[in-house]
Amino acid sequence: MWRGPSPTVPTPRRLPTPSDGGDGVNLKKVLTWLVVAFVLFYVIQQPENSADIVRNAGTALGDAASSLASFVGSLV
Repeated sequence: MWRGPSPTVPTPRRLPTPSDGGDGVNLKKVLTWLVVAFVLFYVIQQPENSADIVRNAGTALGDAASSLASFVGSLV
């Protein structure tokens, strides 16, 4: 019996889309820049409120880390 290479089936090709780096505008990049611009505008317009948000986020992350450390410590 002959043991030559088995026939292969060609894989279908996809057509390029704008998100693949085609000629269209990359929506993800535009939205990222809009968010960055909004954050900068907010920080410039209301620096005290921005500082409070960052402070509260830092406190929440610290509390979460402390709770996780307590949980892991109780497992041992």
